[in-house]
Amino acid sequence: MRIFRGKRNGYRFYGLVSCTLIVLLLGVIPMRLAIAYYQVPYPQAIFTLGGGMEREQFTAQFAQSYPSLDIWVSSGYPPKKALPIFRAAGIPDTRVNFDNRALDTVTNFTSLVADFKRRKIQHLYLITSDFHMPRAKAIATLVLGSRSIAFTPVSIPSRQPVESWIRILRDVIRTLLWMITGHTGARFHPNR
Repeated sequence: MRIFRGKRNGYRFYGLVSCTLIVLLLGVIPMRLAIAYYQVPYPQAIFTLGGGMEREQFTAQFAQSYPSLDIWVSSGYPPKKALPIFRAAGIPDTRVNFDNRALDTVTNFTSLVADFKRRKIQHLYLITSDFHMPRAKAIATLVLGSRSIAFTPVSIPSRQPVESWIRILRDVIRTLLWMITGHTGARFHPNR
C-alpha cells in the first residue's frame, strides 16, 4: 500500500511541477514579446505560412514594399512553382528562403524558430490567410514568444470562415507539448 501512495504522490508532484512550469513559461512570454517589440519595433524579415498559391502571390507583392527584408516561406508551393511568382514581382532569388520541413501550422513555426534565432531575427511579418490567422497567432505567440521573437500579423483576405476554436486549442496543446518536450506530435500526422 505504501508503494501505491508513493507513486500517487510522485505523479501529483510531477503534475504540479509541470503545471508550475507551464504557468511560469506563459507568464514569461508576454514579457519576452514586449522586450522584443521594444528592441526591434520594425520587422526584420517576412515569414509566410504555406497553404495556397495566393499566399506566395500576396507575399511577393507585399515584399516589393520592403526590399531589404528576406522572405521565408514554410511548406508552401514547391520552389520550382513559387520562384516564378517572386521573380515576376522583381524579387531576387537570394531574398527567398523555402523550408519544406513543416507538415502543419505548429511545425511551420517549430521547424524555423531556431533558424530565426541563429540569424538574430527578433521581429517578423507573419503572413497567412485571414481565416487561418487566429490559429497562427496563438501558435506564434507561444513558439516565437518563447524565443523572444515578436511578430506583426498580416492577413490575406479570403471568403473562408475562421477556423474553429477546437483546431486552435488542439494546436495550442501541441505547442505546449513542444515547449515542454521538444516534440510536436507531428509524427502522428496522417501524411507522414
